[in-house]
Amino acid sequence: MSSASSNMTSNLNAVAAATAKTPSQAPVRNSLWWDAFRRFKKNKIGVVSFWVIISYVIIAILAATGLIFPDAQVPNQAEAYSSISWAHPFGTDIFGRDILGRAVHGIVTAISIGLLASTLSLVIGLVLGAIAGYFGGKVDAFVVWLYTTVDSIPYILLIPSLTFVLGRGLINVFIAVGLTSWVTTARLVRGEFFKHKSREYVMAAHAIGAGDGRKIFGHILPNVAHLAFVQFGLGFVSAIKIEVILSYLGLGVDPSQPSWGLMIDDAKNELARPYWGNLAAATVFMFGLILSFNLFNDALREALDPKMKNK
Repeated sequence: MSSASSNMTSNLNAVAAATAKTPSQAPVRNSLWWDAFRRFKKNKIGVVSFWVIISYVIIAILAATGLIFPDAQVPNQAEAYSSISWAHPFGTDIFGRDILGRAVHGIVTAISIGLLASTLSLVIGLVLGAIAGYFGGKVDAFVVWLYTTVDSIPYILLIPSLTFVLGRGLINVFIAVGLTSWVTTARLVRGEFFKHKSREYVMAAHAIGAGDGRKIFGHILPNVAHLAFVQFGLGFVSAIKIEVILSYLGLGVDPSQPSWGLMIDDAKNELARPYWGNLAAATVFMFGLILSFNLFNDALREALDPKMKNK
């Protein structure tokens, strides 16, 4: 009897020891987002690009609040076409405005256009792609017809046409870009919804009485959200480049607003002098922001790729 009790006690102790968890044996967080964050931290180029983007954002906030270069848009004819100096690292333009200050304020315009336009296009693409992929049938046919029609119009003609109709201005540019750049997002999200809507977790949600809205936005969409991050980054870069081109052509922001496109437009009359201040400053600032965003987006896409999980 004592032997049986001893054996039972030893078995219970063994089970308790096997199931006991020391702090070092605690379960490791293994979600998709934690794995993506872990992989992203290992990408040094992606991390550096992220901090460069943060630096641009901080500079833009300081410029927008007037803490740096508050008089960048104020003409000063006495200093027109000043040469490079410590006071004016890129010189001044024909109106005596500091070119470095104009380029810094151009960051505000670029980031504003990038955020607003890419957000608008992302929302449109996510909603249309989600309902097309989930419901299928006539809804899917209509959405496919819609984005095929938009995509068939040459982009280089569609954007200038809309801005010409709406007029110049920051808001009009972001509306024109946002309303025409959602096609890729809708196509990708639609394909992902087709794959996910028949999977077990969606069927389980249906079995417990979840409605269509809850299944779309509460279950499927979070599982395809990684596409949204990548597409947002691509749309951000594309919107900045489109704004620069439109401003250069005279269809972008108002001349009273700082823009890298307007600086490049001013430079075309200055290169014969030769005077490279506007062109150099706009190119350097645009190159730094776009390159950083492209590298960050590549690192983010690799981090969010499910095939890279646990690598």
